[in-house]
Amino acid sequence: MKVTEAASPFLPLCQRLFPTRLAGLSMALLKATALELAILAGHLLLYPSGITQERRTGHPLPPPDVAAKLPTEAKPPVVLLHGFIDNRSVFLLLRRNLAQHGRQHIESLNYSPLTCDIRTAAELLGRHVEEICERTGHERVDIVGHSLGGLIARYYVQCLGGDIHVRTLVTLGTPHSGTRVAPLMNAHPIVRQMRPGSPVIEELTGPAPGCRTQFVSFWSDLDHLMDPLETACVEHPDLLAQNVRVSGVGHLALPVHPAVATGIRQALDIEVPGSRAAARNGGGLTVA
Repeated sequence: MKVTEAASPFLPLCQRLFPTRLAGLSMALLKATALELAILAGHLLLYPSGITQERRTGHPLPPPDVAAKLPTEAKPPVVLLHGFIDNRSVFLLLRRNLAQHGRQHIESLNYSPLTCDIRTAAELLGRHVEEICERTGHERVDIVGHSLGGLIARYYVQCLGGDIHVRTLVTLGTPHSGTRVAPLMNAHPIVRQMRPGSPVIEELTGPAPGCRTQFVSFWSDLDHLMDPLETACVEHPDLLAQNVRVSGVGHLALPVHPAVATGIRQALDIEVPGSRAAARNGGGLTVA
């Protein structure tokens, strides 16, 4: 997809005043940065509301005769998984959007901010998914993971047999190949696991024959936490994957922006195609 940028009238002046820092500054980057700051401010206000685990609504397992009559077109539950040092409040708008368009069962999972291992978090996700399947009568779920949440979900699907229970995994700004950003944060073990060449990343590059989950990865050309930017793409010969390039938004906006939400809905509504080659033809999404 061709990405167009509008030149800022202040660019020549900025380059003269700050030639090393602001060289190449674009209006798109300015808009995305302003949006990121606004989203960050709003998220800080909402963060306390998402600290506790979500209260489960009563959805008892239906009797066998009712379960057998479950419509084949019924949409599977959606599990929302947040990123590093975050919680379920980041999905407030996306959750509302999905519910307004026919998703009747949406749940968020909070993993502890003290979590220090992607593998442990993936095991917790697996237990959560199995509990949802048992409680709702669905055999499979869809997962939307933001940033680290997408990496946890991929590890569950690819390395812990979670493809049995996960139909579609949508990732938003997830460092599938590892990110080099913020080297000063290497003291945190889970950050080290998100680095290129870490044991976890190496495990994800290993063979995954017969994986049944479909992957859709949204990556942004203005994502300041992905280094390189293409690390947010799923590139694996054994996986049924589509990469969607988003233009005009940063990392924090991916789970919030309505245009991205529309793309997520479309990704969740598409049945797994028969051809892996067809699935690799990624599209593009431009956000003004």
